[in-house]
Amino acid sequence: MTTTAARATTYAWIVLSAITIVSWWLAPGHTRGAAAVASVPITVAVVLLAFIKGRIIIQYFMEVRTAPRWLKLFTDVWLTVLWVSVLAIYLYGTLLPG
Repeated sequence: MTTTAARATTYAWIVLSAITIVSWWLAPGHTRGAAAVASVPITVAVVLLAFIKGRIIIQYFMEVRTAPRWLKLFTDVWLTVLWVSVLAIYLYGTLLPG
């Protein structure tokens, strides 16, 4: 691995760690005694962070950033469909009465 590639991987790891910390911080039930309450804005933020995290993992740790263009496009479309579906299912469940 070249120095530039190693540096990019290190930066990706730092960003992934920061996203993990931010996601944990956003979670409503991580403080003592606090009841976890569902929140649509927090859920949307965490799903967006998960999308970004998944893309970084695929690009930098699965070496897709050096793959053919069609594979880059396919993985981006797959991630988008996956996380939009997860978010849609969550939002559909929160909109149902009951």
